[in-house]
Amino acid sequence: MPIGWLQLSHSKGRMFAAIAGVAFANVLVFVQLGILGALSGTINFSYNPLSADILVSSSNANTLTDGVPLSRRWLWKVLAVPGVSAASPLYLGKVDWLLPNEKTASLTVYGLPIEATAFSGSLLSDKLKAIAIPGTALLDRRTRGLDTQTIDALFGSKNATIELSGTKINIVGDFELGGGFSADGALIVSDQTFLTLFPNRSSGTPSHLLVNLVDGTQVATMVNKLMDIFSNEPLKIRSMAKAQAEDLAYQTTQRPIGVIFGMGVFIGILVGLVIVYQVLSTDVADHLREYATFKAIGYRHSFFLGIVFEEAIILAILGFIPGLSISLLIYEVMSTATGLPVAMDISRASLVFIGTIAACTLSGAFATRRLKSADPAELF
Repeated sequence: MPIGWLQLSHSKGRMFAAIAGVAFANVLVFVQLGILGALSGTINFSYNPLSADILVSSSNANTLTDGVPLSRRWLWKVLAVPGVSAASPLYLGKVDWLLPNEKTASLTVYGLPIEATAFSGSLLSDKLKAIAIPGTALLDRRTRGLDTQTIDALFGSKNATIELSGTKINIVGDFELGGGFSADGALIVSDQTFLTLFPNRSSGTPSHLLVNLVDGTQVATMVNKLMDIFSNEPLKIRSMAKAQAEDLAYQTTQRPIGVIFGMGVFIGILVGLVIVYQVLSTDVADHLREYATFKAIGYRHSFFLGIVFEEAIILAILGFIPGLSISLLIYEVMSTATGLPVAMDISRASLVFIGTIAACTLSGAFATRRLKSADPAELF
């Protein structure tokens, strides 16, 4: 049997306490990463209804849903640039919907001209034509708070209507996006219907401009060209992929929710380090005389380091298994209760497992510092 295992199993109570500590730290890290992953997922999902090469926004737009509206005159100026094949205004807003069960769901409303089919993402496919008649909309089937009875009533009838801001909207189709941290679902409407829902908005001030390029035109080259042309204007011109990446980075590193859960991951790692260090340092202290004896007869420090590393790795493995199992249950409960895309994947599980091994090994290395400096003659 490995000496590390014999050392650990000699005091079963302390070993089980250490395993529980590692499992707790794993659960803490997994939950924080799960919520961060859900935040990232919902940010990425919010771009799924759209498709474009370049996104033109106001200079203070850090995410898809913030920033002041643009003047529509930029649409015509962008269209005049050689290499641009098409451009479309995109209107975004939020509206509350009183559900039949008396709960309120917040919907992100996407408004696109019905002729802008080239700018609808794969999520919508050819459904944009269905909302050509003013007062019609596509509703997110996965809107948080919708029960089965309401879903059947809405999507099983051709004349289902809902009331938003005092306006009756005819639901003519559906899509699946899901709720996020800022809204419970989404609604796709034409630009005309959007202006009916938001009478304070003007057709001359869209939220963003979607731009497509002539086939063969490099997106990066055109972005630089547009930035040079409009260098003195309050515009932010980025490829769609970069806009999405910057949105994700901003919300996960500068918005409070992203910072809080990022700190939670750090706290989880710190808790795991402290628990394992405490267990291993106590074990080293309890066996200091035995280690000193080995040291006196010529065993090198690497021998003792190997024993402690064995213990650290055993604790990491035995603590990771229940930590992962409990986290999977928590993910299921969180996903069901909130509708957020909280899910475990192989890369996250592998990352946490490797991190657990590394943290336990690091704790073990710290725990042997006293043994390294100990003089065997002083221990007897």
